[in-house]
Amino acid sequence: MTLTLENETDYVVDLETLEQQARFLFGALRLHPEVELSITMIDTQEMEALHLEWMQEAGATDILSFPMDELRPSDIPEPGMLGDIVICPQYVELDTVRHGMELSERIEFLLVHGMLHLIGYDHATEEEYAAMFALQDELLAQWRIERQRSDRG
Repeated sequence: MTLTLENETDYVVDLETLEQQARFLFGALRLHPEVELSITMIDTQEMEALHLEWMQEAGATDILSFPMDELRPSDIPEPGMLGDIVICPQYVELDTVRHGMELSERIEFLLVHGMLHLIGYDHATEEEYAAMFALQDELLAQWRIERQRSDRG
């Protein structure tokens, strides 16, 4: 797995934990070990520009996912470029109170959400929403158990 993580903001983001989480998700989603992924923390202005350019929506958002090779999880995964995920910690911080999460917890949630978008999940219909969010909740619960195990040594 080729994984690039960058923080282009002034926010303190635990990139090491995000790397561990991304590696966990690669295994849980049965993605090929040679898949490439980029995760970047960006500021509000850059997120606003990307949101307008790619989604034709004004204003910032918390996360955007940009799939590249349209990879999907399967029993016989393929190598390729999974894509890019951009997260705006400043926007996420404003949203944490509404979701009752710390900034780091919300970013971990969003990473799962973004990864699922990269492999083709969506939430445009009620059925898609139910399927995506059920898997998202399951993966996040599994990740938190895994993280607790690794924290204990």
